[in-house]
Amino acid sequence: MNPNQKFNQKMTHLKQNSIYLLPNSFTIAALFSAFYAITESFHGRFDTAAVAIFVSMILDGMDGRVARLTNSQSAFGEQLDSLADMVSFGVAPALIVYNWELFEFGKLGYGVAFIYCACAALRLALFNTLIGRVHKKWFIGIPSPTAAALVMGLIWLDNSYGGFGEGVKWVALLLTLFAGLSMVAQIPFWSFKELSVKRKVPFFGMILLVLAVMIIALEPPLVLFAFFFCYSLSGYIQYALRWWKGEQINVWIQPESSQSSGSSDEEECC
Repeated sequence: MNPNQKFNQKMTHLKQNSIYLLPNSFTIAALFSAFYAITESFHGRFDTAAVAIFVSMILDGMDGRVARLTNSQSAFGEQLDSLADMVSFGVAPALIVYNWELFEFGKLGYGVAFIYCACAALRLALFNTLIGRVHKKWFIGIPSPTAAALVMGLIWLDNSYGGFGEGVKWVALLLTLFAGLSMVAQIPFWSFKELSVKRKVPFFGMILLVLAVMIIALEPPLVLFAFFFCYSLSGYIQYALRWWKGEQINVWIQPESSQSSGSSDEEECC
């Protein structure tokens, strides 16, 4: 083997073991934001902690898009993103809400916080196994960022309006349990992935977008909490309506072998 071949092999090996800096930088930034939120909760600054989790959500949504735009997707990035999501939307919200109100329930609050954390891990593992098997239109169970937004939205809302009194701890307990179990519920939720920013929209659509931004800017904690809460209920409402009508939603992608053989035996949910 001549020196040129050895050099080419070394360069190929180096490229195969290298990582893309730009998209992974967003993932690390999201992880740092979640870490910062946890430390803020230790000092009693729960409103700052809640906002930091929302910042982590924004950064988490950007890393994948940046990777696709720059054609820098990698297996390393996928694994790093999944691990960062577990911290940002599993461990961090559970610790923050426990430090906020759930500690007052003793072992019950400790258990509910752990249930949320465990369900986030199960949800992320389930999502990774269902890639390519479920239509992109649907999520099975609510995404972990949505669950985190529910819990953190309540904290942000409570701190923004001066506190809702002693009863808020019971709301926090039930909402944390609801958010955790909804992540592993075998119910389809609309994923919004059919909406594309590359498509042309009527001018009226731009007006609606401006109005939506204005509404969020006026009351961010209230609007964001209301949006994620309504979204978390939407799957259950749709499931109940379709169950009442005797209808079903096919969320599974049919294997090519079944399509070629003309088989109609499809796995369905709801």
